[in-house]
Amino acid sequence: MVGAVLVVVLVLVVGGCACVVWAERGGPGWVRLVARATLGAGELVRRAERKQRRRLTSGGPGSSGD
Repeated sequence: MVGAVLVVVLVLVVGGCACVVWAERGGPGWVRLVARATLGAGELVRRAERKQRRRLTSGGPGSSGD
């Protein structure tokens, strides 16, 4: 079951990346929408990762308090 979910996620990621490349070359409107959604999701993941990294380095347990 978990493997099937991972395969679906992988297919969505690869398809999103293909749409970004296609939209950059002037693809149809629906491709541009999928590309925007893919880039937006990537930005959300990046922001969440930065926030988590900031939390871990700014004063989590065991920090020196510099």
